[in-house]
Amino acid sequence: MAQAFWASTGFELLGHEREGLVATDAWLAGFLERSELKPPADAGAHELALYALVAANARASVAPAMLAAVEDGDARQNWREFLRFRDRVVAAPTLEEVYRGLFAADAVDLSPTFVDALAQAITRDVLDGTEDPWLCRAGEMLFRRQRVSTEGGQVLAADAMTLEAFAETGGFGAVGRLLRKQSTAMPEVKMDVLNHENAPFYFLRDELYSFALDLTPGREGAGALARVLAGWVRRLAGAEVTIEPVERIEDDRWRWHVGLDVDATSILNALYRGESVAAAELERMVLLFRLEFRDPRDAAPEMGARPVYLGLACRPDRTLKLKPQNLLLNLPLRNSGEAQRG
Repeated sequence: MAQAFWASTGFELLGHEREGLVATDAWLAGFLERSELKPPADAGAHELALYALVAANARASVAPAMLAAVEDGDARQNWREFLRFRDRVVAAPTLEEVYRGLFAADAVDLSPTFVDALAQAITRDVLDGTEDPWLCRAGEMLFRRQRVSTEGGQVLAADAMTLEAFAETGGFGAVGRLLRKQSTAMPEVKMDVLNHENAPFYFLRDELYSFALDLTPGREGAGALARVLAGWVRRLAGAEVTIEPVERIEDDRWRWHVGLDVDATSILNALYRGESVAAAELERMVLLFRLEFRDPRDAAPEMGARPVYLGLACRPDRTLKLKPQNLLLNLPLRNSGEAQRG
């Protein structure tokens, strides 16, 4: 039996077609259990009525007046965002088509929560059948913000929300929050680094996001992320590629690059133009990759057999949000129309 992981994606509830993942009523209903949509004890009558309507029929038509009548402003906005997402995935043949369409438009009109939900579901399908904890932990980076640290020559990525929760409560929930308010000394936040001894526990801690990933070039984490990215390109762009981590770009014929986040794009653009980049900026470049098309015919004609370089960087505050959509927008694909550098 294949290893189960990322239960909150509702992966088993999705339709699995040859063309991709299909939204089902059961999958859509799962979103109603999220705190943003589930009515609190003091919810108003109109909010309760809207919830009951959609809970009974996930595809029920919601009149604008019914949405406007929801008493709480935050709840009203959350429902507006969910209904836009619901209508989009119901109208499209697959979740993959929804995701691709978001970034083909002039502006992304779904909230980041739902963009990440799509990325997580698609990544879960890319990894379906794996029993490799490194691949799964690396896959989290496609939809979860990270915080990067350097310790003893290691480059470590830890889940940012997990660290923030531990920093607030010390890992003791509401009690820890109370102690923090009373200025009680809390234990230093430490997170297990995924290694061969603790890797079997990854699946036992499903969605606790409690393992740090070693992204040091030459280590399992960097290689795992490269494989996940290659699978992402295969699924969403239809191109077979090989991706491998590299320590630096040494290429007199450097032709194309893609930043996997805003900061990496800026740094790579400057280096490509031959501009001087401060050491502090270069230090924020977490990883570099070399991507090659297995079939050069999948690449834009001007590329020939030249490689594409990928970069991943953290922000000055050491947070990192990988944008997998950049691989769709900026890879020099033959059928992508006018490709864009960086």
